[in-house]
Amino acid sequence: MAAADCLELVVVRHGLTAWNQERRYQGQRDIPLLLPEALGDMARLRDHLAGEPFDAVHCSDLTRCRQTLAHVFDADERQTRLDPRLRELDFGDYEGRCYAELKDQPAYRAWIDSRGEQAPPGGESAAALRARLEAWLTELLATALREGHRRVLTVTHGGVIRELRRRLEAIDFWAGSVGQAQGRRFVFTHQGGWQCSSSSAVPAPASATP
Repeated sequence: MAAADCLELVVVRHGLTAWNQERRYQGQRDIPLLLPEALGDMARLRDHLAGEPFDAVHCSDLTRCRQTLAHVFDADERQTRLDPRLRELDFGDYEGRCYAELKDQPAYRAWIDSRGEQAPPGGESAAALRARLEAWLTELLATALREGHRRVLTVTHGGVIRELRRRLEAIDFWAGSVGQAQGRRFVFTHQGGWQCSSSSAVPAPASATP
């Protein structure tokens, strides 16, 4: 297949879980979707993706992402890659806990103030998350160039999308969050190397649709 000179990378967050609803840090705990509460958001995402052909599908290997993928896109198992590099940040000792429980702890305040650059106790730093995402993205773009991929779907986690937005949109840490079953469409062009030329919301906001 001819090499691609343009690639759309659609990256979406998993649907609602009980821990999302309770505002608990999930991290790499294998928490399933909260059903049927998660279905509404995922139905909107499925409608948005309807009719879009994807050359490859990447997905975090955690249950909530695999369930979301099954709800929003009829992926061929042969084109789907489950990849642990797409897991959420490991929040260590903070997993299963919420802000109200942690807000008075100095170590927690220091972690928040560092915007994740300081690893939580027993967890992973933002730099470590960026390193595994950079390895994944480099591999994805090389494969797209080699195999002529034009559109790739990825189902992952909120922290992953935040870091991708910081990398590709150069936005502030706090501006990078997305809701459940929402994400971004990154457009890459290749002219001597891959460059992200644009980013837009997925699904598109109601005011932006015809």
